[in-house]
Amino acid sequence: MITSSAFAGKLFAVLGLARSGAAAAEALLASGAEVIAWDRQDVARAPFEGRCRLIDPLELDLTGFAGVVVSPGVPLNTHPIAPHTWQYGLPMIGDIELFAMARADLPAHRVVGITGTNGKSTTTALVHHILQTAGVPSVMGGNIGDPILAQEPLPEGGVYVLELSSFQIDLTFTLDCDIAALTNITADHLDRYASFDAYAAAKTRLFAMQQNGLALICDEDAPTRTIAARLEDEGRPVARVRTADLAGAGLADGRSPSLAGPHNAQNAAVAAAICRQLGLSDDQIARGLASYPGLPHRMERICEAAGVIYINDSKATNTASAAPALAAFPPDPAINHGAARIHWICGGLPKEEGLGACADHLGNVAAAYTVGEAGPMFADLLEGQVRTERCELISEAVRRARDAARPGDIVLLSPACASYDQFRDYEKRGTHFRQMVGAMTGCDTDVTGRSILP
Repeated sequence: MITSSAFAGKLFAVLGLARSGAAAAEALLASGAEVIAWDRQDVARAPFEGRCRLIDPLELDLTGFAGVVVSPGVPLNTHPIAPHTWQYGLPMIGDIELFAMARADLPAHRVVGITGTNGKSTTTALVHHILQTAGVPSVMGGNIGDPILAQEPLPEGGVYVLELSSFQIDLTFTLDCDIAALTNITADHLDRYASFDAYAAAKTRLFAMQQNGLALICDEDAPTRTIAARLEDEGRPVARVRTADLAGAGLADGRSPSLAGPHNAQNAAVAAAICRQLGLSDDQIARGLASYPGLPHRMERICEAAGVIYINDSKATNTASAAPALAAFPPDPAINHGAARIHWICGGLPKEEGLGACADHLGNVAAAYTVGEAGPMFADLLEGQVRTERCELISEAVRRARDAARPGDIVLLSPACASYDQFRDYEKRGTHFRQMVGAMTGCDTDVTGRSILP
């Protein structure tokens, strides 16, 4: 656990005791802080019974508090905790800001912060994997893996690799990253931000917090190019990255199958550039790229049954993140005479209208199976362009796709929608898909040897 003398004797309120909130409360208590904590769920409050006061901060006079720690999931634009906190002149912070405040007590280290609309989880995990493969002490946290405060401090020379969502950056004010990386920006989370520009500005704050660190930007879309140009005009150190850099360094070949598709080529290019800036050689980077095992629910190759490959891309919760999955499997003249081979399972709770960038890759789709609340909308858009079957449930979509697919085809769950119409989160949706695939194909384990069925 990461603790800090900076918290000792101070009074904090913690709202939300899920993973990051619970880790924040534990770290504060272990550091000698006084904590008032609250969560609506009895089970979340239970571990803190008798260890701190359990009171909803909305019911408190917050005079004298050092700050209010809230979950990134709390919508600051609508939740009453925001005006309640601000009327006392207090900051609303998250666990990443607590980590930033604790850094002075840690052995000498470096911090890599990675943000972007799509690809940041894979890029973060890939950087961490390359570093570990090269023998560099590192941990990953933030929006991926275990909460950063719950992990053990690294020895001197270690690297903290943080995936940072815009929601986490909104709650962070002093994180000075040695390398701050931006993968891309496309429309997302517009229910939390007044406009796309406001959402992009939230991402840009990661660079504003840097003192002397490097801004590493993949400038393959207009918003990221604009941000890079502005930082350069300000005289800031900027490294621009492009997917083609991977081939230029001789790293395009030999990548893990878990890095298939143009979107993962972009993620690999950003990860390689970060690792070069951290002092790794191209040989060390190549070894990491070749052995990367991939992440659950992100182009996760589940199994191959009867010559058909099943892929779980449940993390694709918008059209911009689903489009690269569709682009990853174009027709192959050596397979089924070059016919389209993706059986695309799409739908859920829509974040936007239309097909977005997915429309550019429908030539790769043999059939679409629409599910969830967005199913009728997707079916209306797709009918007449690809064979479309209205399924409603993922289980029905898997059954129909299994029956229709031929050897060499791909059954791909890449929903282009949030999961909340039918599942608690994208992970539950992906796990359900895995289980349906296992039940309907007879596969007991996935390609990593992990059990598919519960």
